[in-house]
Amino acid sequence: MTGITILGATGTIGLNTLNVIAQHRHQFKVIALTAHTNVSRLAEQCVKWQPKYAVVSDEAHVDLLHKELKEKGYSADTEILAGVEGLIKVASLPEVHTVMAAIVGSAGLLPTLAAARNGKRLLLANKEALVMSGKLFMQAVQNNYATLLPIDSEHNALFQCMPLNKKNSQAIELDSMGIKQLILTASGGPFRTFTAKQLENVTPEQACKHPNWNMGRKISVDSATMMNKGLEVIEACWLFNTPPDKIKVLLHPQSIIHSMVEYVDGSVLAQLGNPDMRTPIAHALTWPERIQSGVDSLNLAEIAQLHFEDVDMQRFPCLRLAYEAMLAGGTTTAILNAANEVAVQAFLDKQIRFVDIPTVIEQTLTNLTGKDASHLDFILEDDAQAREVAGIEVQRLAIK
Repeated sequence: MTGITILGATGTIGLNTLNVIAQHRHQFKVIALTAHTNVSRLAEQCVKWQPKYAVVSDEAHVDLLHKELKEKGYSADTEILAGVEGLIKVASLPEVHTVMAAIVGSAGLLPTLAAARNGKRLLLANKEALVMSGKLFMQAVQNNYATLLPIDSEHNALFQCMPLNKKNSQAIELDSMGIKQLILTASGGPFRTFTAKQLENVTPEQACKHPNWNMGRKISVDSATMMNKGLEVIEACWLFNTPPDKIKVLLHPQSIIHSMVEYVDGSVLAQLGNPDMRTPIAHALTWPERIQSGVDSLNLAEIAQLHFEDVDMQRFPCLRLAYEAMLAGGTTTAILNAANEVAVQAFLDKQIRFVDIPTVIEQTLTNLTGKDASHLDFILEDDAQAREVAGIEVQRLAIK
């Protein structure tokens, strides 16, 4: 059986991973489950899966989890850990073969990097690990013979559309495969058709209602601003060893074509499927073999039409900022990511307007200069500094 740790077990990706595993219980053994603060859901998962380890955000939540498990009459010998040290431990365990990295945001960086350094089969749903530390992270994957498999539906689609014998965790050259460009599709989120004026008054509740995907609040806002797609551009640059000018973003509101690869001979290969994260999860869990995911078959006759359009960078400047940060290099992408996290949380807390999010990010990028990103200390230092600068900008823009 394949031992698996799920970092971020109570979130959308974690739940979908457990859903797929439940259909193939003879193939997988859940060794560790982690959660931030959703102790009740983690307790339910412990009862069902009886992991060897459970990890929560801090010591206070350890006591809460013990209490929840006691109330449920739980008697299995599950060791409860806390904090970053606990996350790193369960990502590095010798009995763990596969790590699902699904912690949202920069909090997922250190345990995901630990999994890479321990040569795990790493299912990457945390794009911030590459956005913040792409060079360092890819070196860890290659030096420790880890297997890196993308879980974001777009990157998983690109991966599936590339030649089979070239797909591995090592750096690849698109030119040697005859690839002209990568095409990342984007739904456009809930505000695809909104005017610039309409965007000034949107609410967090509106931003969190994605038309196609069921996601957490932070990533839903990122989708609405199109920063999510910008982060995916950066992630694709590192995953597929390519410059940003070889990556095009195309709006596709139905989210049926998850991404495409264009070849120099004029061929364009696309991966299609219903918008359900269980498809890329199932693909990565047993790659290169395939297993049932529980996803309904795609009915193209029922869909009838697929639509595409270019992105308006004026209305959605976050995508432009991501391209510029990747071109700038170094820790600039870590600065971008940190400023975005601060701005998104401020918007969700109704401190700033939706249209202020890119302003916070751009001002932070203007005020800070990226450093060499080959050292983790430099990355974390600029991450912290960017949060401080972004926080000052939030205060300046705060809704009175």
